[in-house]
Amino acid sequence: MPARHILCAKASGFNVKCFKSMFKIILLPVLATLIAQSLKFVIKSNGLKFNWQNLLAYSGMPSSHAAIVLSLATIIGLEQGWSSPLFGFAFIFAFLIIRDALGLRQYLGHHGKILNVLIKELKTDKLLDKSYPKLLERIGHTPKQVLVGGIIGIVVSMIGYYFL
Repeated sequence: MPARHILCAKASGFNVKCFKSMFKIILLPVLATLIAQSLKFVIKSNGLKFNWQNLLAYSGMPSSHAAIVLSLATIIGLEQGWSSPLFGFAFIFAFLIIRDALGLRQYLGHHGKILNVLIKELKTDKLLDKSYPKLLERIGHTPKQVLVGGIIGIVVSMIGYYFL
């Protein structure tokens, strides 16, 4: 299937194929994210109970970050072509987001844990207890969480592409 143009507006009016393509590019990654975030409550090892704060949780199985960026890259590749510049951009974007989830945010979680322990040990200083909130300790992802999130994203985009 030949690659479609990134901008497919027609001077003569509304282009249904273009609208459907853009609808998929926006809708399917959001759907993949919602599925991944919802599964976090079903998977008992995450230890999450349903509330609005946990609905936007940064960590846990599966990674919604991987789901959204790999869903986006997949649907762009399917819709625009695997050799399109837009797919190249989406691929690099996905790589950066996944690298951040695996590396930097995992590292920040370790720092949060260490700082929470240090602040807890300084209980005699009342200023520390009031000025420093408990830092997040689970904000990164494991490779397994990223893999499962990525599979969700790719599968959602492929199903959406072939059946919508």
